[in-house]
Amino acid sequence: MTKRRIADIRAFVIDQAGTGGDYSHRESGHWLVDDLVANPMSVYPEYRVSRNSWGMGVLGSILVEVETDDGQVGVATGLGGDAACFLIERHFRRFVVGSDPHDLNRIWDQMYRASSVYGRKGLPVAALSVVDLALWDLLGKIRGEPVYRMIGGKTRDHLNVYATGPSPDVYRELGFIGTKVPLPHGPADGLAGLRANRDFIADARRKAGPDHLLMVDCYLSLDVPYAIALAEILQPFDVNWIEEPLQADDWQGFKLLKAAHPKMKWTTGEHEYTRYGFRQLIDGRHIDILQPDVMWAGGLTELLRICAMAAAYDIPVVPHCSGPYSNHLVISQPNCPFSEFLITSPKGDEIRPLFGDLFEGEVLPQRGSIGVSEAPGWGLTVRRDAVELRRPYDS
Repeated sequence: MTKRRIADIRAFVIDQAGTGGDYSHRESGHWLVDDLVANPMSVYPEYRVSRNSWGMGVLGSILVEVETDDGQVGVATGLGGDAACFLIERHFRRFVVGSDPHDLNRIWDQMYRASSVYGRKGLPVAALSVVDLALWDLLGKIRGEPVYRMIGGKTRDHLNVYATGPSPDVYRELGFIGTKVPLPHGPADGLAGLRANRDFIADARRKAGPDHLLMVDCYLSLDVPYAIALAEILQPFDVNWIEEPLQADDWQGFKLLKAAHPKMKWTTGEHEYTRYGFRQLIDGRHIDILQPDVMWAGGLTELLRICAMAAAYDIPVVPHCSGPYSNHLVISQPNCPFSEFLITSPKGDEIRPLFGDLFEGEVLPQRGSIGVSEAPGWGLTVRRDAVELRRPYDS
């Protein structure tokens, strides 16, 4: 019997922004852009007000297609723009085309090893991740199974979901189990900023009510002394966790935070990559919850390894919101207690698909829980009439 082989891989930049499918880029008029959010560039006044000013979404979103010689196509989206497309078409192609689509571990290992001389983190791993997700979609279509079933099946019927956005009262009414709000001020704003943060979280707790989880996203914006002071000043407001207070590589800094406030949950991982980076976070047991992004940290193949490592230390994994990709993972893993849902409507008051109009089949939360598609692969079909795809490199 002739074995099925991968015949082609194609990488496209998604040019249309907003609801067209480029979830990485938002125009002004959106809470993700207009609201004051502490971020890695907040120390520079000229880049403090808007995250678009320093190029947060400059790379843009991509779509990857992997096609077999008998016409089966797997698709996935992620980040990286033209640069990621270059890596996929000009470097990773040689490890994908001609391969048996079942050989996910070998393909992943070859892409990672070959790019390690210039990668290991950041853009190369993000590009690798999208290829991996497209391969899982392809394999699901070949086998006629949803991804979650191929990685062990469900550990529960539905997932509880918390919302990330500016309006805890809205999300409480919509049935979400909790809200994660972005911290407005960082160390450059001094004592006045710290007090403003306290007032902001006090107002968020008032809107959330006493039985709604409240989390704070610091987006890599703080240093150790400020994070310690923040945890102290937020004690009256029953904050469930403080997320990404430090730069991703500051493992020793997290040790100091945990020593200073052992009862506070400290979380990170959205901007960490591969099992090697997460091993550093796990070994010291200074992180209470890991938050890898399935689309950035190495794809599903690597996230399964990260979850297994974390489970050996009884550390929960709550992935950074990656829509269907993270939900298929979470519903299959006992140490993934719930899922994140990013509110992408401009005012932060409506539930909309994470990927906008890019796909048909994206499952949305209802009354604080979300399921996964039973269709093969990720259960997503590209709406080519709704997006503009540009293939910058054609091998």
